Amino acid sequence: MSASAETAILKTSHLLGIEGLSIEEIVGLLDLADTYVALNRAAEKKSALLKGRTLINLFFEASTRTQSSFELAGKRLGADVLNMSVRTSSVTKGETLLDTAATLNAMRPDILVVRHYDSGAAELLARKLDCSVVNAGDGSHEHPTQALLDALTIRRRRGSFEGLIVAICGDVLHSRVARSNIHLLAKLGARVRLIAPKTLLPSDAERFGVEIFTDMRKGLAGVDIVMMLRLQLERMTGAFVPSTREYFRFYGLDREKLALAKPGALVMHPGPMNRGVEIDSTVADDIEVSLIQEQVEMGVAMRMAVLDALARGLARGGRNT
Repeated sequence: MSASAETAILKTSHLLGIEGLSIEEIVGLLDLADTYVALNRAAEKKSALLKGRTLINLFFEASTRTQSSFELAGKRLGADVLNMSVRTSSVTKGETLLDTAATLNAMRPDILVVRHYDSGAAELLARKLDCSVVNAGDGSHEHPTQALLDALTIRRRRGSFEGLIVAICGDVLHSRVARSNIHLLAKLGARVRLIAPKTLLPSDAERFGVEIFTDMRKGLAGVDIVMMLRLQLERMTGAFVPSTREYFRFYGLDREKLALAKPGALVMHPGPMNRGVEIDSTVADDIEVSLIQEQVEMGVAMRMAVLDALARGLARGGRNT
């Protein structure tokens, strides 16, 4: 597999969100990721596609799955990978994001993967840096690679999105995963439902063109995919839910509530899971219905596909477009 202009997938040199991607770009990434699933399951997992390229992971928020899968993806493609620790960097001493951008630019990386607590931070860096930028989550705005890996997981199990009903359940208000998945699933032809208490729904949720339910039992009726979201207590100031125990009673996914979905319905969760808060362990650990571990595997393949697609852009000299 080689990077070339003829096989370009992305129209720009960055991946900042799902909202700006075309159906063709999304399908191209899904198809490419499928090839990397096969590579990752082979005895020899290495490629030299990014040999000589430098990938920097810059995470201002804690991450296990996303950062480690980007690191693994970069290394399997042959890149030199640097994980920058924000906790020990100049950021903790008052350095601004623009100062950080200037410092990074001087290091001449090829690809920067960034997670930041402010919405729009990735886009700002993309405007200031001479390298490709991947948004690994910005505030409550978007998390494009999570939505792409979720789509890859669903497509490999169900084949098509047409006619699928996907319920996104839980803390929609604070979830960048939910926003990216809403954009992506709608583009691919799935019907999307949001299920959450009123306090955890965006005030303008209707504008997304989704069905909205505040009663989980009603919302799960006839659903093909149940996508649970983490209750993001760290982003909450004030009482959004009475208690985690009460939240689980009404909005936590257990066997009883899952039985209301379509027979054969599958369960997803972006992680990390709060067991006994948004999902019961008997559901999360049931390999017959849970796709959670499969999502982790697909995460590496999808991030390899994203890095591959960006490398094609670097090969044709397309930056900051």
